[in-house]
Formats: sequence, C-alpha cells, structure tokens
Amino acid sequence: MTITSLLPRFVRRLPIAALALGLAALAGCGFHLRGPQALAFSTAHVAVSQYAELGMALRREIELSGTTRIMEDPNAAEVRLQILANERTREILSLTSAGKVREYELEQHVRFRLVDRENKELIPATNLAVRREYTFSDEQILGKEQEEALLYHDMEADLVRQIMWRLGTWKGEVPVDAPTPEEPVLEPAAAITDNGKVP
Repeated sequence: MTITSLLPRFVRRLPIAALALGLAALAGCGFHLRGPQALAFSTAHVAVSQYAELGMALRREIELSGTTRIMEDPNAAEVRLQILANERTREILSLTSAGKVREYELEQHVRFRLVDRENKELIPATNLAVRREYTFSDEQILGKEQEEALLYHDMEADLVRQIMWRLGTWKGEVPVDAPTPEEPVLEPAAAITDNGKVP
C-alpha cells in the first residue's frame, strides 16, 4: 500500500481546523481552488440550440466566466462557438452465458471550433470524446434506463468542462493546437456496478 492510497483516508480524519489551515497555506503559495474559466473575448455566440442540453450548459458556463456575454445574433458576437458534431452511441461490451447483454459502453463525441466574425479559425476543429461502462439487467430495465440517462448527463458535463478549458487556453494570439480526428481526447472509462458504485 502506498502513501498516495492512504492519503484520502488520512485527510478525512483531520480536524476541520487543520484542513482550514492547510487550505490557507495553499492559498498563500499561489494555489487556488478551481473557479469560473476566464475567457479572452467579451462576447460569444453559441451555434447550438439554447433548448438543447449541451447548448444550455455551454451558455451557462460562458456567462459564469464573468468575462463574456452570450449574443444570440452571431453577427454581433466577437467569436462564434460552432458545434460541428454531437453524437451518442451505445455498444455491447459483454454477454451472459445465456446470450443476454451484461455490459454496455456509452460514448459521446463532440467536435467543435471557435471562429471570429470573419469566420477565421481561432481554435481549429477539435474532437472530444468520453466513455462510460455500466452493467445491464433485464430485471431492472427502468432503473438501468435512469442510470444510462445519468451517465450521459455526466458525460456531457465532462465534455462541457473540456470545451471550456479549450476556450480558456485561447489568449487572442495564435490558434490552439487541437487533436486530429484520428486521435480524440478520451476520458477514462468509469465502470458502474449494479449498486451504482465505482469498483
């Protein structure tokens, strides 16, 4: 057993006052807890429906940056965030001895780019993808459908965070290097058991 594996248990046993002192010390060293992502542009247009879950989440995060306002008119925005693809897939991972589905793998893939008013690419077309696995049971169909919906919601939140990080890395100078279509950015899979816990 390593020191790293013991750390979470040790931290949980620390008194609240000690944790507060530790956080204060980290702040004094220049460490800050993650907050809203500051952006280098003052206005932005999000080219995806505001009624879609992805569109709503992106608009919310951009507004929370405190530096950028959302413009519904693309011609009035300094930059345009274009969602070129947003796809979800579900594949069978394994079967039981009776030939029934035991595990599914979910994947959501988003391709986006950032352009200016003249349609010049500021962030080239970028592929992002996240995957999750979960066990399936015919005897718990309703519960598994709800679990799948929650997993997709979590996956989309991960993708929004990745997009916001990319937007935050652009500082108005040169385009950000992006992964090629053959090499998407992947989140590690998180297997979910029947009781909803990660093993």
